[in-house]
Amino acid sequence: MDRSMFRLAPLALLAATACAFARTPVPAPAQVPGVQHHAIGALRLTSLYDGAVRLPPSILSGLEAERIDALLAEGHVPLDANGVQTAVNAFLIRSGDELVLVDTGAADCFGPGLGQVATHLRAAGYAPGQVDHVLLTHAHPDHLCGLLGTDGQPTYPNATVWLSRGDADYWLDLAQAAAAPEAARGAFALAQRAIAPYQATGRLQRFAPGDALPFGARALDTRGHTPGHVSYLFGQGREGLLAWGDVLHSHAVQFAQPQVTIEFDADRAAALASRQALLEQASREQWWVAGAHLPFPGLGHVRKEGRPERAYSWVPAEFGPLPAGE
Repeated sequence: MDRSMFRLAPLALLAATACAFARTPVPAPAQVPGVQHHAIGALRLTSLYDGAVRLPPSILSGLEAERIDALLAEGHVPLDANGVQTAVNAFLIRSGDELVLVDTGAADCFGPGLGQVATHLRAAGYAPGQVDHVLLTHAHPDHLCGLLGTDGQPTYPNATVWLSRGDADYWLDLAQAAAAPEAARGAFALAQRAIAPYQATGRLQRFAPGDALPFGARALDTRGHTPGHVSYLFGQGREGLLAWGDVLHSHAVQFAQPQVTIEFDADRAAALASRQALLEQASREQWWVAGAHLPFPGLGHVRKEGRPERAYSWVPAEFGPLPAGE
Protein backbone atom coordinates (compact mmCIF):
# COMPACT_ATOMS: atom_id res chain seq x y z
CA MET A 1 0.00 0.00 0.00
CA ASP A 2 1.22 3.47 -0.83
CA ARG A 3 1.75 5.11 2.55
CA SER A 4 1.80 8.54 0.93
CA MET A 5 -1.99 8.29 0.67
CA PHE A 6 -2.23 8.38 4.49
CA ARG A 7 0.02 11.40 4.59
CA LEU A 8 -2.06 13.23 1.97
CA ALA A 9 -5.50 12.30 3.34
CA PRO A 10 -5.39 14.68 6.36
CA LEU A 11 -4.23 17.50 4.08
CA ALA A 12 -7.12 16.78 1.70
CA LEU A 13 -9.53 16.77 4.65
CA LEU A 14 -8.19 20.08 5.90
CA ALA A 15 -8.48 21.59 2.43
CA ALA A 16 -12.05 20.35 2.06
CA THR A 17 -12.95 21.71 5.50
CA ALA A 18 -11.38 25.10 4.68
CA CYS A 19 -13.39 25.26 1.45
CA ALA A 20 -16.57 24.44 3.33
CA PHE A 21 -15.94 27.26 5.82
CA ALA A 22 -15.05 29.64 3.01
CA ARG A 23 -18.49 29.03 1.49
CA THR A 24 -20.32 29.73 4.78
CA PRO A 25 -21.97 33.18 4.58
CA VAL A 26 -20.36 35.70 6.92
CA PRO A 27 -22.85 37.95 8.75
CA ALA A 28 -22.46 41.68 8.26
CA PRO A 29 -20.64 43.14 11.28
CA ALA A 30 -22.37 45.63 13.52
CA GLN A 31 -20.65 48.86 14.49
CA VAL A 32 -19.68 49.26 18.12
CA PRO A 33 -21.67 51.92 20.06
CA GLY A 34 -21.05 55.47 18.87
CA VAL A 35 -19.20 56.64 21.97
CA GLN A 36 -15.78 58.19 22.48
CA HIS A 37 -14.31 59.66 25.65
CA HIS A 38 -11.75 62.46 25.72
CA ALA A 39 -9.92 64.30 28.50
CA ILE A 40 -9.63 68.07 28.02
CA GLY A 41 -8.02 69.63 31.05
CA ALA A 42 -10.32 68.97 34.01
CA LEU A 43 -13.27 68.20 31.72
CA ARG A 44 -14.26 64.79 30.47
CA LEU A 45 -16.02 64.86 27.12
CA THR A 46 -18.04 61.99 25.72
CA SER A 47 -18.97 62.22 22.06
CA LEU A 48 -22.33 60.60 21.34
CA TYR A 49 -23.25 59.61 17.79
CA ASP A 50 -26.93 60.12 16.94
CA GLY A 51 -26.63 58.74 13.39
CA ALA A 52 -26.22 60.15 9.91
CA VAL A 53 -28.44 62.00 7.48
CA ARG A 54 -27.93 62.44 3.72
CA LEU A 55 -27.91 66.04 2.47
CA PRO A 56 -27.84 66.92 -1.24
CA PRO A 57 -24.87 69.11 -2.26
CA SER A 58 -27.32 71.44 -4.01
CA ILE A 59 -28.29 72.96 -0.64
CA LEU A 60 -24.83 74.56 -0.47
CA SER A 61 -24.37 77.93 -2.19
CA GLY A 62 -21.73 80.62 -2.53
CA LEU A 63 -19.35 78.60 -4.73
CA GLU A 64 -19.59 77.02 -8.16
CA ALA A 65 -21.23 73.57 -8.09
CA GLU A 66 -18.20 72.07 -9.84
CA ARG A 67 -15.88 73.38 -7.14
CA ILE A 68 -18.16 72.08 -4.37
CA ASP A 69 -18.17 68.65 -6.03
CA ALA A 70 -14.39 68.75 -6.31
CA LEU A 71 -13.98 69.58 -2.60
CA LEU A 72 -16.31 66.75 -1.63
CA ALA A 73 -14.34 64.34 -3.80
CA GLU A 74 -11.04 65.63 -2.44
CA GLY A 75 -12.33 65.04 1.09
CA HIS A 76 -13.46 61.48 0.22
CA VAL A 77 -16.86 62.25 1.68
CA PRO A 78 -19.36 59.37 1.34
CA LEU A 79 -21.84 60.42 -1.33
CA ASP A 80 -24.63 58.54 -3.06
CA ALA A 81 -27.86 59.32 -4.89
CA ASN A 82 -29.43 60.48 -1.63
CA GLY A 83 -26.70 62.99 -0.87
CA VAL A 84 -23.67 63.56 1.33
CA GLN A 85 -23.32 61.55 4.53
CA THR A 86 -23.58 64.03 7.38
CA ALA A 87 -23.11 63.06 11.01
CA VAL A 88 -25.31 64.24 13.88
CA ASN A 89 -23.47 64.36 17.21
CA ALA A 90 -24.22 65.37 20.78
CA PHE A 91 -21.69 65.86 23.58
CA LEU A 92 -21.77 64.93 27.25
CA ILE A 93 -19.43 66.97 29.45
CA ARG A 94 -18.54 65.94 32.99
CA SER A 95 -16.92 68.05 35.67
CA GLY A 96 -16.73 66.21 38.97
CA ASP A 97 -20.14 64.62 39.44
CA GLU A 98 -22.07 67.14 37.33
CA LEU A 99 -23.19 66.22 33.81
CA VAL A 100 -24.05 68.62 31.01
CA LEU A 101 -25.36 67.45 27.64
CA VAL A 102 -24.92 69.74 24.64
CA ASP A 103 -27.78 69.02 22.21
CA THR A 104 -29.81 65.82 22.19
CA GLY A 105 -30.01 64.52 18.62
CA ALA A 106 -33.09 63.97 16.49
CA ALA A 107 -34.89 61.10 18.29
CA ASP A 108 -37.63 59.99 15.88
CA CYS A 109 -38.07 63.34 14.11
CA PHE A 110 -35.88 62.51 11.10
CA GLY A 111 -36.56 58.83 10.47
CA PRO A 112 -34.76 55.59 11.42
CA GLY A 113 -31.21 56.69 10.57
CA LEU A 114 -31.00 58.91 13.66
CA GLY A 115 -32.09 58.87 17.28
CA GLN A 116 -29.25 57.02 19.01
CA VAL A 117 -27.99 59.58 21.55
CA ALA A 118 -29.80 58.16 24.59
CA THR A 119 -28.82 54.60 23.64
CA HIS A 120 -25.18 55.60 23.30
CA LEU A 121 -25.34 57.59 26.53
CA ARG A 122 -26.29 54.39 28.31
CA ALA A 123 -23.55 52.48 26.48
CA ALA A 124 -21.10 55.09 27.81
CA GLY A 125 -22.09 54.13 31.36
CA TYR A 126 -24.54 56.93 32.18
CA ALA A 127 -28.29 56.95 32.77
CA PRO A 128 -30.34 59.77 31.22
CA GLY A 129 -31.65 60.57 34.69
CA GLN A 130 -28.13 61.53 35.76
CA VAL A 131 -27.93 64.46 33.32
CA ASP A 132 -28.17 67.73 35.26
CA HIS A 133 -28.39 70.21 32.39
CA VAL A 134 -29.09 70.18 28.66
CA LEU A 135 -27.58 73.11 26.77
CA LEU A 136 -29.19 73.54 23.35
CA THR A 137 -27.23 75.35 20.66
CA HIS A 138 -30.51 76.04 18.85
CA ALA A 139 -34.02 74.70 18.37
CA HIS A 140 -33.79 72.72 15.13
CA PRO A 141 -35.26 69.18 15.34
CA ASP A 142 -31.93 67.34 15.05
CA HIS A 143 -30.73 69.16 18.18
CA LEU A 144 -33.75 69.09 20.51
CA CYS A 145 -36.15 66.31 19.49
CA GLY A 146 -34.07 63.95 21.65
CA LEU A 147 -35.46 65.74 24.71
CA LEU A 148 -38.39 63.31 24.41
CA GLY A 149 -38.48 59.53 24.19
CA THR A 150 -40.67 57.56 21.82
CA ASP A 151 -43.29 57.49 24.59
CA GLY A 152 -43.48 61.29 24.56
CA GLN A 153 -41.97 61.53 28.05
CA PRO A 154 -38.84 63.53 28.96
CA THR A 155 -35.68 61.58 28.20
CA TYR A 156 -33.77 63.61 30.81
CA PRO A 157 -36.31 63.85 33.64
CA ASN A 158 -34.02 65.58 36.11
CA ALA A 159 -32.36 68.03 33.74
CA THR A 160 -32.81 71.75 33.33
CA VAL A 161 -32.97 72.70 29.65
CA TRP A 162 -31.21 75.88 28.54
CA LEU A 163 -32.31 77.60 25.33
CA SER A 164 -31.23 81.05 24.20
CA ARG A 165 -33.86 83.75 24.47
CA GLY A 166 -33.44 84.52 20.79
CA ASP A 167 -34.43 81.00 19.75
CA ALA A 168 -37.05 80.54 22.48
CA ASP A 169 -38.81 83.77 21.55
CA TYR A 170 -38.92 82.65 17.94
CA TRP A 171 -39.56 78.89 17.92
CA LEU A 172 -41.87 78.76 20.94
CA ASP A 173 -44.03 81.67 19.85
CA LEU A 174 -47.40 80.60 18.45
CA ALA A 175 -47.76 83.82 16.44
CA GLN A 176 -44.36 83.25 14.79
CA ALA A 177 -45.40 79.71 13.91
CA ALA A 178 -48.68 80.88 12.39
CA ALA A 179 -46.90 83.52 10.31
CA ALA A 180 -44.22 81.13 9.03
CA PRO A 181 -44.42 79.54 5.57
CA GLU A 182 -46.48 76.36 5.68
CA ALA A 183 -43.45 74.19 4.90
CA ALA A 184 -41.65 75.54 7.98
CA ARG A 185 -44.47 75.14 10.48
CA GLY A 186 -43.56 71.55 11.22
CA ALA A 187 -40.24 72.62 12.74
CA PHE A 188 -42.08 75.00 15.09
CA ALA A 189 -44.42 72.20 16.17
CA LEU A 190 -41.53 69.81 16.86
CA ALA A 191 -39.66 72.42 18.94
CA GLN A 192 -42.76 73.28 20.96
CA ARG A 193 -43.57 69.60 21.56
CA ALA A 194 -40.03 68.77 22.74
CA ILE A 195 -39.80 71.73 25.11
CA ALA A 196 -43.34 71.56 26.53
CA PRO A 197 -42.88 69.07 29.42
CA TYR A 198 -39.74 70.81 30.64
CA GLN A 199 -41.40 74.19 30.45
CA ALA A 200 -44.47 72.88 32.27
CA THR A 201 -42.35 71.76 35.24
CA GLY A 202 -40.29 74.96 35.42
CA ARG A 203 -37.14 73.33 34.00
CA LEU A 204 -36.72 75.55 30.94
CA GLN A 205 -34.22 78.38 31.32
CA ARG A 206 -34.08 81.13 28.73
CA PHE A 207 -30.84 83.08 28.64
CA ALA A 208 -28.85 85.61 26.67
CA PRO A 209 -25.14 85.47 25.80
CA GLY A 210 -23.26 86.73 28.84
CA ASP A 211 -25.66 85.19 31.39
CA ALA A 212 -24.32 82.70 33.95
CA LEU A 213 -24.50 79.10 32.72
CA PRO A 214 -23.69 75.68 34.24
CA PHE A 215 -20.00 74.71 34.49
CA GLY A 216 -19.08 78.37 34.06
CA ALA A 217 -19.75 77.94 30.34
CA ARG A 218 -19.98 81.04 28.17
CA ALA A 219 -22.59 81.34 25.43
CA LEU A 220 -21.15 82.97 22.33
CA ASP A 221 -23.58 84.76 20.03
CA THR A 222 -23.36 82.87 16.73
CA ARG A 223 -26.74 83.85 15.32
CA GLY A 224 -27.56 83.36 11.66
CA HIS A 225 -28.30 79.68 11.33
CA THR A 226 -31.24 80.45 13.62
CA PRO A 227 -32.15 83.79 15.23
CA GLY A 228 -30.69 82.78 18.59
CA HIS A 229 -28.05 80.20 17.67
CA VAL A 230 -25.29 80.08 20.30
CA SER A 231 -22.02 78.22 20.76
CA TYR A 232 -20.75 77.18 24.20
CA LEU A 233 -17.21 77.74 25.43
CA PHE A 234 -15.98 75.72 28.41
CA GLY A 235 -12.63 76.71 29.89
CA GLN A 236 -10.11 78.79 28.00
CA GLY A 237 -6.85 78.71 26.09
CA ARG A 238 -5.56 75.39 24.86
CA GLU A 239 -7.84 73.63 27.36
CA GLY A 240 -10.87 75.50 26.09
CA LEU A 241 -13.67 73.45 24.54
CA LEU A 242 -16.00 75.09 22.02
CA ALA A 243 -19.26 73.29 21.21
CA TRP A 244 -20.34 75.23 18.14
CA GLY A 245 -23.54 73.52 17.03
CA ASP A 246 -24.31 74.33 13.40
CA VAL A 247 -21.72 77.00 12.72
CA LEU A 248 -20.55 74.63 9.98
CA HIS A 249 -22.19 71.65 8.25
CA SER A 250 -19.91 70.46 5.45
CA HIS A 251 -16.37 69.91 6.74
CA ALA A 252 -14.99 69.16 3.26
CA VAL A 253 -16.34 72.40 1.80
CA GLN A 254 -16.79 75.04 4.47
CA PHE A 255 -13.39 74.86 6.16
CA ALA A 256 -11.74 75.42 2.82
CA GLN A 257 -14.33 77.96 1.65
CA PRO A 258 -16.16 79.48 4.65
CA GLN A 259 -18.23 81.75 2.39
CA VAL A 260 -20.31 78.72 1.42
CA THR A 261 -23.69 78.81 3.15
CA ILE A 262 -26.40 76.18 3.54
CA GLU A 263 -30.08 76.38 2.73
CA PHE A 264 -31.02 75.83 6.39
CA ASP A 265 -29.47 79.16 7.48
CA ALA A 266 -32.23 81.58 8.44
CA ASP A 267 -29.98 84.59 7.81
CA ARG A 268 -27.14 83.58 5.50
CA ALA A 269 -25.20 86.83 5.88
CA ALA A 270 -25.27 86.57 9.68
CA ALA A 271 -24.42 82.86 9.59
CA LEU A 272 -21.43 83.59 7.35
CA ALA A 273 -20.21 86.35 9.66
CA SER A 274 -20.53 84.03 12.69
CA ARG A 275 -18.63 81.23 10.93
CA GLN A 276 -15.80 83.46 9.76
CA ALA A 277 -15.38 85.03 13.19
CA LEU A 278 -15.46 81.71 15.04
CA LEU A 279 -13.06 79.94 12.68
CA GLU A 280 -10.58 82.75 13.14
CA GLN A 281 -10.96 82.77 16.93
CA ALA A 282 -10.89 78.98 17.35
CA SER A 283 -7.72 78.68 15.28
CA ARG A 284 -6.02 81.58 17.06
CA GLU A 285 -6.91 80.39 20.59
CA GLN A 286 -6.25 76.72 19.71
CA TRP A 287 -9.51 75.68 21.31
CA TRP A 288 -10.82 72.17 21.07
CA VAL A 289 -13.90 72.23 18.85
CA ALA A 290 -16.91 69.90 19.11
CA GLY A 291 -19.15 70.10 16.05
CA ALA A 292 -22.64 68.67 15.68
CA HIS A 293 -22.13 67.80 12.01
CA LEU A 294 -18.43 67.03 11.90
CA PRO A 295 -17.43 63.39 11.28
CA PHE A 296 -17.83 61.41 14.50
CA PRO A 297 -16.49 61.86 17.14
CA GLY A 298 -16.80 65.46 15.97
CA LEU A 299 -13.84 66.69 18.02
CA GLY A 300 -10.62 68.34 16.91
CA HIS A 301 -8.95 71.64 16.09
CA VAL A 302 -9.21 74.31 13.43
CA ARG A 303 -5.98 75.08 11.58
CA LYS A 304 -5.67 78.31 9.62
CA GLU A 305 -4.24 77.83 6.12
CA GLY A 306 -4.75 81.36 4.79
CA ARG A 307 -4.74 80.38 1.11
CA PRO A 308 -7.35 81.29 -1.49
CA GLU A 309 -8.05 77.64 -2.25
CA ARG A 310 -8.13 76.66 1.44
CA ALA A 311 -8.81 79.12 4.24
CA TYR A 312 -8.85 76.55 7.08
CA SER A 313 -8.45 72.82 7.67
CA TRP A 314 -10.01 70.45 10.17
CA VAL A 315 -7.61 68.46 12.36
CA PRO A 316 -9.50 65.55 13.97
CA ALA A 317 -8.74 64.47 17.53
CA GLU A 318 -6.48 61.46 17.87
CA PHE A 319 -7.94 58.51 19.75
CA GLY A 320 -6.06 57.67 22.92
CA PRO A 321 -6.31 56.51 26.54
CA LEU A 322 -7.83 58.56 29.31
CA PRO A 323 -5.76 59.53 32.35
CA ALA A 324 -5.31 56.77 34.93
CA GLY A 325 -8.28 56.34 37.21
CA GLU A 326 -10.87 57.52 34.70
